[in-house]
Amino acid sequence: MALLAKGTWVVVADGEKALICENTGTPRAPRLKLHAKMEQELLPDREIAADRPGRMPDPGPGQRSAMEETDYHRQAKERFAASVVERLNSLAARGKVERVVIAAPPQVLAVMRGGLDDALAGRVIAALPKTLTQHPLSRVGGMVAELIDPV
Repeated sequence: MALLAKGTWVVVADGEKALICENTGTPRAPRLKLHAKMEQELLPDREIAADRPGRMPDPGPGQRSAMEETDYHRQAKERFAASVVERLNSLAARGKVERVVIAAPPQVLAVMRGGLDDALAGRVIAALPKTLTQHPLSRVGGMVAELIDPV
């Protein structure tokens, strides 16, 4: 059985952009129909962070160590991935998603997997640790089909 059958949903995401599509073509010649496009703009660090990292006392007289800086971009990307998963969970709850393929960078994919409802997690047929958001949608379907079901 071909994995990217007609009606399979394909979610291509990274920390700033997500495309939620459905395959309306065949398994070997997929044609992705865009259902939703989600985007967020990441602000530069200088506009997010107000201060330099704090310092904390170390054991010993007069010693202090710098604390690790907060990675605001990573936090924003994780929140965005969680919002994409919320949308997918909502679609699955309404019975619209029977099979889904998720393609995202490894860190984003981990966040997305962690937020999947049990019902939707059972419908994920492939999770690809790839960044495909820079490619045109017309090519993404073929790339996903090749990755999950090589000839």
